Amino acid sequence: MTFVYLHLAAFGFWIVANLGWIPGLMAWDPSFVVLGMIASVEAIFLSTFVLISQNRMAGEADKRADLDLQISLLTEHELTKVADVLNQIAYRLQIESSSQDDLDEAARSVAPERVLDRIEETSRR
Repeated sequence: MTFVYLHLAAFGFWIVANLGWIPGLMAWDPSFVVLGMIASVEAIFLSTFVLISQNRMAGEADKRADLDLQISLLTEHELTKVADVLNQIAYRLQIESSSQDDLDEAARSVAPERVLDRIEETSRR
């Protein structure tokens, strides 16, 4: 907010001074052309800085998304191993499961490379 207050004070003083409301101070920009030019140039620079900042933030968000994907794929791989071990324990203890098909599907290994390749193929389209 300091930025806003500073600009409010500077532009407010400029306007008040050039309207002749301050006794003893001559108006140096009675048509406010110089003020408009200064505001336009400042807007150009500010918008450039905002775009640069947004590009950096988008890059960081992409990195976070990639990390999240890698963590999810690693978790999926580990859960697949756990499901396989549970299947083996159930088989050894001769425990019949009512959802054996679901356990078999969960025990199937997921290849992270194939998932990443598929994501890249989809994003290219």
